[in-house]
Amino acid sequence: MNRLSALAALIATSCLAVGLAYIMGAAGIISFYAMGMGEFLQALPRRAFSQLDVFALMAMPLFILVGELMNRGGITRSLISLASLFVGSARGGLGHVNVASSVFFAGVSGSAMADAAALSSTLVPAMKEEGYSGVYAGAITAASSIIGPLIPPSIIMIFYGAIMNVDIAALFAAAIVPGLLLSVALLVANGIFAHIHNHPAMGSRPPVASTLLKAGPALALPVVILCGIVFGIVTPTEAAAIAVVVSLGVIGLARALSWSMLRSSVESAAIFTGAIFAIMFAAASLNYLAGVIGAPETISTWLIDSNFGLVQYLGVLTGIFILVGMLLDTQIALVLLAPILVPAAYPLGADPVHLGVVVCFTITLGLITPPLGGVVLVVSAATRESYWQLMRALLPFILIEFAVLGLLLYVPELTLALPQALGLL
Repeated sequence: MNRLSALAALIATSCLAVGLAYIMGAAGIISFYAMGMGEFLQALPRRAFSQLDVFALMAMPLFILVGELMNRGGITRSLISLASLFVGSARGGLGHVNVASSVFFAGVSGSAMADAAALSSTLVPAMKEEGYSGVYAGAITAASSIIGPLIPPSIIMIFYGAIMNVDIAALFAAAIVPGLLLSVALLVANGIFAHIHNHPAMGSRPPVASTLLKAGPALALPVVILCGIVFGIVTPTEAAAIAVVVSLGVIGLARALSWSMLRSSVESAAIFTGAIFAIMFAAASLNYLAGVIGAPETISTWLIDSNFGLVQYLGVLTGIFILVGMLLDTQIALVLLAPILVPAAYPLGADPVHLGVVVCFTITLGLITPPLGGVVLVVSAATRESYWQLMRALLPFILIEFAVLGLLLYVPELTLALPQALGLL
């Protein structure tokens, strides 16, 4: 089996949906033997463990636990009420609240899936009661959930920073403006649809004092985390540990803390974390194979022969990650392709932080695009709306988000201005 056929087999087996971590690991090992490189497998365990032995990765399970605690502790409803104070009075008020809630919830969970699951079960029914179609309510929920992985603390940013050795504090700071820009774009789009479909404003706003009292501590959590990381007071891992303690305090003050809730939160976070690390361990064999057969050097040679500049390669890179994101899980796509494709952009003048934000945003868009669209599957299951009807309603929002991606891709100042101002670059 030659190199190209081996790589084609790896890509094909990686696209299978069942037991993907096992398939990836087996495909890597089999390919080593098929290419007559079985002796290199002696170094595979050490390389795999070195890929997992990254201090920054310790923050990931802790932030996952924070999201689980906040979701089960009822903090989601208080954040929705807080969003209603700011944007609920405009036409299409609950649609605006949906987007704003994603912004607030992003600062707590950092996960698109958690955002989509929480808002699908709480806000979508309220939107349907106010006269919104179930399909539109589900579509804007799925579209706004993409804000979650952008606004810090972002699980995918931590993951990317760990595997690509990029400063996580700089990534967090760089992602704030893109996250807010995406939020504004979705708010404008919802306002336009509100006038087209005659969506109502909210009938009444929640009481200011009690809403701020309930949501204030939860909203202060991401501010404390971000300031601590960006200004170098704590590491991302220390910030994540503090976030767990503070989230327990917030839930305790709300009298929603119980042993059963705590146990289920820890179990869910452990299962999710274990799945991610299993994927990383399996992908290590493929990354090792790519290094052995000289895939990075092949890409560099191709760039030189094609006479690509930075703009052209960024376009190609983004296109690849969009296609891969449609088929593979975000963590799988990152650990499998980022170490091979991203470094080739550095000699062309790409900034690692800007490129990290763009790659994470691009991969995340795969969660709302066919043929899989993990977030859309979650929303469809929670709302019992047709998957393909949701996809059809999502199309305008997908186009808007791709437009924002293009803006971020070719105007790097939007991403780099804040970390530069904070002295992180």
